[in-house]
Amino acid sequence: MYTPTIGLEIHAELKTKSKMFCGCKNDPHGSQPNANICPVCLAHPGTLPVANRAAVESVILLGTAVGGTLSDYSEFDRKNYFYPDIPKAYQISQHAFPFVVGGELGGVALTRVHLEEDTARSQHDKGATSLIDYNRAGVPLMELVTEPVIHNAAAAGAFARELQLLLRTLKISEANMERGEMRVEVNISLSKTADLGTKVEVKNINSFKAAEAAIEFEIKRQTALLDAGELVVQETRGWNENTMETVSQRSKETAKDYRYFPDPDLPKLYISTIEDFSPSRLAEKLPPLPQDKRLKYSDIGLPIQAIETIIADQQLDRYFNELTPLLKEVDLVVAANYLLTDLAPVWQKASLVDASVALSTAHFAELMQAVTKKEVTSRVAKDMIAEFALADADVMQIAKDRNLLSNLSDEELLLIVKKVLAENPAMVADYQAGKVNLIQFFLGLVMKATKGAADPVEAKRILEHNLH
Repeated sequence: MYTPTIGLEIHAELKTKSKMFCGCKNDPHGSQPNANICPVCLAHPGTLPVANRAAVESVILLGTAVGGTLSDYSEFDRKNYFYPDIPKAYQISQHAFPFVVGGELGGVALTRVHLEEDTARSQHDKGATSLIDYNRAGVPLMELVTEPVIHNAAAAGAFARELQLLLRTLKISEANMERGEMRVEVNISLSKTADLGTKVEVKNINSFKAAEAAIEFEIKRQTALLDAGELVVQETRGWNENTMETVSQRSKETAKDYRYFPDPDLPKLYISTIEDFSPSRLAEKLPPLPQDKRLKYSDIGLPIQAIETIIADQQLDRYFNELTPLLKEVDLVVAANYLLTDLAPVWQKASLVDASVALSTAHFAELMQAVTKKEVTSRVAKDMIAEFALADADVMQIAKDRNLLSNLSDEELLLIVKKVLAENPAMVADYQAGKVNLIQFFLGLVMKATKGAADPVEAKRILEHNLH
């Protein structure tokens, strides 16, 4: 049996206003091709780069969140290679002195986190001609490298998803893989011993599922080679989404091939001398992290799946966080259920962006308290949410005005039950003959007669008593 060893290299475009080393707008997706460019990001002779402070702060903030060692001294290097999408014929990156060393995320040890500039985007679908869009050239790009401590595809996918969640929580990257804002590269080797095998890198991966599939394919491919007595070649391979296979692209470069050297146009950085970059100030800027939220919501009593759904969606996370001081824990569990099953689907269908037009947390909290106190039924609550999910309305006042509160006495409810049964003698006979599922039919009639104001549990109890 071979043991797979996997390391990840993940790039994420940072959400800054301008590019990494010039003042061009950081908007690689929303503009016409080559609209956000200047002599600096096109590498015209005589131009000089200036580092983007916000991008540096973003990487250091991430390093703080993962518990990494923040380097006091750092510098930028030139990484030399010749591709059409590199206007300078080198990329400004970091080699010997990254901003962050070590750290841990989701149980996976990290090697480093550094900062560089993105490349331009090549387009090869224009007939016999390839075109280059330089809007992306120079966009701030964070690169995170893990230690080779992952041993299966599922764990690799879980780590990548956790990093995406953290980047969004910190609000430093949208990290949408389908738009290229986050890119996963996997390094895979197989070995029967404690020594690592020959490493193969797989690029061109545009989804978490594709990353997992690429790992699974490489494990099978390398296993077949080794079983046949052949050697695994150290190389860079690409992922073909159509054939679900990796394909050879080129031999794997080493650091020597890139001929790194410090960029003479950029000053050295001493982080401790930069205002507001002290560890204590950065720690103050950290929002509640995903793991902190998991513990908090777990203590409340939320199911694991509900927790993951809430914290993975910024809008739901913000909404539920605003609810927590308004409700008791038992009410919060109920609120989470209605939020995910009733409120969120309406928002998603309407593609809600502006939360100010949604049902406010204050009015939603009042409705949830009424549900747990049995002042309104679940049916009424669902109807109110469906009607006013996209309008901040006083739903409890509306329920009162419509006479929808659960204020039926047992005597009143009994009269309604008896009337329903009296009007359906044939169905009553069928129920008593063994068709017990008809209880739902009778319950529906009772709820309709009471306009949803009856407690369904109590109504069912009274129905069953009278049917028997």
